[in-house]
Amino acid sequence: MASDRSLIDENNFMCSICLDVFTKPVSLPCGHNFCLACITQHWDTKHPKLPNCPLCGETSPNRPALRVNTFIEEMVANFKKSTGEKGKVGSEAEGDGAVFCSMCAGKKVPALESCLVCYLSLCQTHLEPHQRVAMLKTHKLIEPTDNLERRICKKHNEALEMFCRNDQAFVCESCTKTTHRGHQTVSIKEETALRKAQLDTEKTRTDQWIEVRQQKIQEIQESMESGKDEVEKSLQGCDHVTAYLVDYVKRGLAELSEMISVKQIEEAVEAKGFIKELEDEIVQLSKKKCELNVTLSNDPFANLENLLALTIPQTQLKDWAAVKVQTGTFEVHDTLSILTTVVTKEMSMLCDPDLKELKEFAVDVTFDPDSAHPSLVVSEDRKQVSFSERNRNVPNQPGRFSDALNVLAKEGFSSGKFYYEVQVKDKTQWDLGVSYESINREGRLKLAPRNGFWTMWLRNGQFTVNAGPAVRVPVGNKPEKIGVFVDCDKGLVSFYNVEARARIYTFDQCKFTEKIVPFFCPCASDGGQNMTPLTITPVQK
Repeated sequence: MASDRSLIDENNFMCSICLDVFTKPVSLPCGHNFCLACITQHWDTKHPKLPNCPLCGETSPNRPALRVNTFIEEMVANFKKSTGEKGKVGSEAEGDGAVFCSMCAGKKVPALESCLVCYLSLCQTHLEPHQRVAMLKTHKLIEPTDNLERRICKKHNEALEMFCRNDQAFVCESCTKTTHRGHQTVSIKEETALRKAQLDTEKTRTDQWIEVRQQKIQEIQESMESGKDEVEKSLQGCDHVTAYLVDYVKRGLAELSEMISVKQIEEAVEAKGFIKELEDEIVQLSKKKCELNVTLSNDPFANLENLLALTIPQTQLKDWAAVKVQTGTFEVHDTLSILTTVVTKEMSMLCDPDLKELKEFAVDVTFDPDSAHPSLVVSEDRKQVSFSERNRNVPNQPGRFSDALNVLAKEGFSSGKFYYEVQVKDKTQWDLGVSYESINREGRLKLAPRNGFWTMWLRNGQFTVNAGPAVRVPVGNKPEKIGVFVDCDKGLVSFYNVEARARIYTFDQCKFTEKIVPFFCPCASDGGQNMTPLTITPVQK
């Protein structure tokens, strides 16, 4: 026996607007049935003045009175009871992204087109009336799509077939003649093609950017791998050189010790020989002295006879006046001192192990705004100074630099040691160092120790020490921070590449006769390339 469900066509109980089983079904004069709420909302939003049937398009001059069709309502109730259906018919097809025919019951059939008048998506079978009936032929058909209500202009109740580029909005034909008149409007198809082309171009460009960055990642990874090999080679080289130098120095010192010992033995042998000769001569002289011990009386005649009869032996003596034993003539201390100086200097240029200890003498240094040139701007915390194209309105006082773009630190030092660091990253020009507090601050300045300046600068990528005459110094990696160390008592001013931990240059044997202060010059803009400020940074110990 056939089931109740098989005897009932479920399509008879489906509202073509909500695509669900009828709820309070009502019948229109044309005979088509809809949910009361669905057809009411359809007329309220789409056709408030001239109500029509969403299926056949038949219009009525006035909105017909709608009453629930009790027969169909009972049939729907029996259908629901027999099938237990509570959801939408054909819901199994939902969620796959396809647009299905709004009229088909049971298994859904993909729609070929959607009607903007009927708000229906139609398959080939249900599209046939729109191709045959004269009134339906006037309906606007588009590619199958959901949410057809969004395709209608709420103001003119027409299909949104145009796009306004001025307002970036969808418009209908009436909109282009009213509120969007004079605007640049194109068909949706044309705008879509343009946007798709732009999207494809952007995708291609993005793919190229991704490829470039992937290549850069690979390049960096290869560089890191190569860098590891270089690091290993460098470390091995350091170990090899260190071992060689240590071995060479040890062997040299061993040879030196042996040579000193041999020389000492030779000197001892020579000294013993000299002593033996001297002792032999003393024996001879002592014997001669005994022979010369003649007893004399008070009789001169007898004494003379005795002296004439005395034979005095002639002793062969060596002239010892010019004889010396050469001892302690080795210049060991001077040589080792020179060796220590050379090794320390060259090693500190590569990486100075003493820099960590020098950082213990870090001091809190700040800029002195009262000394800054009018074109220099000092930050509120007095830790940054930068160049400005416009002069500041500042009082003209004796302590201010009038022509040179310089500024001094607020703090000065007369004795002891001090250290500070200045960030010079991204700058193409700068001057750093120390100077006497009493330096001339007017006119052009000649930076040299004889004028009270111990400085270095960066110009055109070259690092120069203003030693008078100037000395160019090689710097391996361009420093981001410069460290300045001063020993007032020993007369030392040293400059360090902080990141490389390498010493750049040292002024030595300086004779400070008065208080010295840190000296700075951020220099001019260099065509906009040198606008980064000089920054006094905290010292990381």
